[in-house]
Amino acid sequence: MKLITNIVLLIFFLINAESARSQSLIEAYRIYDRTGKEASLEEMSSKLSENDVILFGEMHNNPIDHWLQLELIKHLHKTEKLTLGAEMFERDNQLVLNEYLLGTIALDHFKKEAKLWPNYTTDYAPLVEFAKENGLAFIATNVPRRYASLVARQGLQALDSLTDDAKRFLPALPFLVDTNDLGYKDMIAMMGGHGMNIDYLVAAQALKDYTMASAISENFIEKGLFVHFNGSFHSQKFSGINTYLGRLNANLNIGVIASAESENLDFQDEWKELGDFIIVTNASMTKTH
Repeated sequence: MKLITNIVLLIFFLINAESARSQSLIEAYRIYDRTGKEASLEEMSSKLSENDVILFGEMHNNPIDHWLQLELIKHLHKTEKLTLGAEMFERDNQLVLNEYLLGTIALDHFKKEAKLWPNYTTDYAPLVEFAKENGLAFIATNVPRRYASLVARQGLQALDSLTDDAKRFLPALPFLVDTNDLGYKDMIAMMGGHGMNIDYLVAAQALKDYTMASAISENFIEKGLFVHFNGSFHSQKFSGINTYLGRLNANLNIGVIASAESENLDFQDEWKELGDFIIVTNASMTKTH
């Protein structure tokens, strides 16, 4: 009887020890749909595959976001005809990106000649290598940063001074900045009163969004799925890239993934407006750069 009692006590101790151990672990992330219902990667992938375009809004230095990007396209590639694109590559780098994808140039030449972000190796190389291995197109969608910088300093009218050769890397001009865009309203609220010309800064942001939207629209393949990677601010609240894509091709169905960080991963009402799905990462997560 004593032996049985000891065994029962031991089992009780082990169960409680395991429970205490599991409760002490920090949860890394959760995925929610816009109603606040928790979702798996597979559920998110299945739902978003019903669209023509997926805008994956990331936090640039968040390792969970980058891991989920790769896992998402792996999952989608099983059933969908994918085209990939990213903010992290500028339109004047399309040739060198294509040459690397086709095996024309080696990785060291690609790294030297493309304007790669500091976290390319850890965060974006896996996406490019997946495209390379599977013969997928990867579109450099962003405006060359020198032109966005020009607009931030002098306004949209400064683009008129560019040569025709330079304008090859820009979308069709002129274009209007949508002052009703929720993203730009947020930007004005955050940046106003900092001694900068906020109208020029918003115009530079809009130029990036319009350029990326144009590249997506131009390279979208009928009955295909274009997955685009960009900072969450460029597409959250269905703004930014969404606004210009809707103008360029109103027939496109667009799915939006947004990203957020929080010490508490329980769903917050303010996240509802961010996207169709929201990836919430623990704020203590180690950054990639």
